[in-house]
Amino acid sequence: MPGTDRDAATLGALEHLAAADGVPAMVEATRQSCVALRRHPALRRRGAAARVEATVRAACCSAELAGARMPVELVRDVAAGRARFSGDAAGRTAQGALLALAEAERLGTTWQQAPLQALARLHTAACAGLVGDALLGRPRPAGAEPGDGADLLDPSGAPLLAPGGEQLAGRLESLASLLRAPQSVPALVVAALVHAEVAVARPFAAGNGVVARALCRAVVVGRGLDASGVAVWEAPMLRLGPGYAQGLSAYATGSPAGVQAWIGLFAEAVRGGALEGTAVCDAVLAGELSA
Repeated sequence: MPGTDRDAATLGALEHLAAADGVPAMVEATRQSCVALRRHPALRRRGAAARVEATVRAACCSAELAGARMPVELVRDVAAGRARFSGDAAGRTAQGALLALAEAERLGTTWQQAPLQALARLHTAACAGLVGDALLGRPRPAGAEPGDGADLLDPSGAPLLAPGGEQLAGRLESLASLLRAPQSVPALVVAALVHAEVAVARPFAAGNGVVARALCRAVVVGRGLDASGVAVWEAPMLRLGPGYAQGLSAYATGSPAGVQAWIGLFAEAVRGGALEGTAVCDAVLAGELSA
């Protein structure tokens, strides 16, 4: 049962959205793609190895979406402790993407029980070394603009303004309500909206995209859409190119069409991510990846 008036209002809006034309079909198609992935024999024999490799590939994609392109071999070696990233901004961004996903796995149920604490933990992991300690895990101060999201545009084509002050505080409270949504709300819908809300509201001084994707992965896994954690939906997101920011910008309009378009885009990414996960499982089972 919802615990606050805001939770109740959020639940009502989510139920309405989940029943909107076309959304149930998206939910079912995405669920089936993840069910098929979970049946892969690699997940019975070498599930941990497959999840590690999927996390490496997800981190590589998330870093590139944040402007830091790294070879997957390097990311794999860093994750295994065999190498280090460079100390420049690109290296620190890639390190943050990898650490944020590792932190997402450690969150357990914190993202539901203490959503804003979980958000702060992810930002601290993502942005250590990129922003000052006083800004780690803390919402942007009043009047401060985020350092990312310049490719997000409003309907006129102007840069999308990030909320601040009381408006940002309200958005964070709504995000917390969204993360507390009951299991009756489809995981796909919750994960898509969590991803977009953090990416668009940009609550932190930097690293918002990395945090959005890490929190989204925690929701996708934690709510059981992809309990294996092997679907690499970040890869199709990366392949979208400008379409990724355009989808987020459509969500930011708040219109039913824009929000549903974003959910559709995210659903396609998860289905594509399940195919990426299948490729990961095939490679793990065949012994094609370095130990």
